[in-house]
Amino acid sequence: KEPVLVYQGDAFVTAMPAPTTRFTYGIDFDNPAIGKQWYSFLPEQESFAEAIAPARTFCEAAQIEQMRQAGLIKGGSLENALVCGDSGWLNPPLRFSNEPVRHKLLDLVGDLSLLGTFPVAHFLAYKASHNLHIQLAKKLAQQMV
Repeated sequence: KEPVLVYQGDAFVTAMPAPTTRFTYGIDFDNPAIGKQWYSFLPEQESFAEAIAPARTFCEAAQIEQMRQAGLIKGGSLENALVCGDSGWLNPPLRFSNEPVRHKLLDLVGDLSLLGTFPVAHFLAYKASHNLHIQLAKKLAQQMV
């Protein structure tokens, strides 16, 4: 099989042929508390329940009011989401030093689970979004028919 790629600007997500399933994710935020992070997860070698599932969603404090006005974060609280201010995390401790990138990887796995099965591939994402994840899932679904 050939690699499948979707991108927008410098953000992308791809599925490349591989001998085993692997997920690799990179993020790059201006806020130094988040910064640049990479994480790679091999389902064969690690427990999703231990390595990925505990990673909470996150946002920057400056985004909260805008998200509330848009009808988002209805169930969000400082107990289930990380909030980052100008000088660091407002509700530490993090569950992992790289919890934000693990959560983005969780988002990717969740979005791709709509396929019903994961193709054996190396899924690589950088600065991607749910929208890009879903675009990739749609392209993969077309190949699986």
